[in-house]
Amino acid sequence: MNQQEFKKRILFEDNHLLIVNKLPGELVQGDKTGDIPLLETAREYVRVSESKPGQAFLGLVHRLDRPTSGAVIFAKTSKALSRMNAQFEKREVDKIYLAAVKNLNIKEKASLTDYLKKNEKQNKSYSVNSGEKGAKKAVLHYTRISQSDQYSLLRIELETGRHHQIRAQLSHAGMPIRGDLKYKFPRSNDDGSIHLHAHRLIFIHPVSKEKVDLFAPLPSRDALWRYFAERIK
Repeated sequence: MNQQEFKKRILFEDNHLLIVNKLPGELVQGDKTGDIPLLETAREYVRVSESKPGQAFLGLVHRLDRPTSGAVIFAKTSKALSRMNAQFEKREVDKIYLAAVKNLNIKEKASLTDYLKKNEKQNKSYSVNSGEKGAKKAVLHYTRISQSDQYSLLRIELETGRHHQIRAQLSHAGMPIRGDLKYKFPRSNDDGSIHLHAHRLIFIHPVSKEKVDLFAPLPSRDALWRYFAERIK
């Protein structure tokens, strides 16, 4: 791992937290693919930068889907990990996403409410009737903040946190995310990513109790993301 390159992706760091801008297609946590996950890359960064004699402690606070990019929080101490986990469980962390969607003829602002059910075998969530066994209520709010010739850029705030919630709800509303073949976009992106980005995090620092409000820049290697980045500065 190139320490200098990794440092450029760090959005916030102190003695308790490390927040990193995840790349599209990068694993957050290890799986059966055997690919090196962001968790291990970040742990090695901490070990080297802080001259740890052995493996550095680094706890994963939350996850992003592999095709998604954006801000991911790690905890450097067990105290920070438990307190951040509590904030996420109580939904005290504000998470704002950006998504490039196919449909141009959409409302400027709207809320979506669905009942989602996860299919474990497919690793996919479906919108179902509210009374169906296993269905969980999902609510999000979006605002259209920019457009290109073919796509709309949505700013999304989650009221609930369900499996693949943004991907499933936007697809069900006729607004599939660019590149998201699993959720009805007609073709995949060349690199296997989707145009969904965890753009902003707002939370109370677990130790200092100060407000943390940070932004993760959009992926610079992608032409559509670069187009929108110029228009939302």
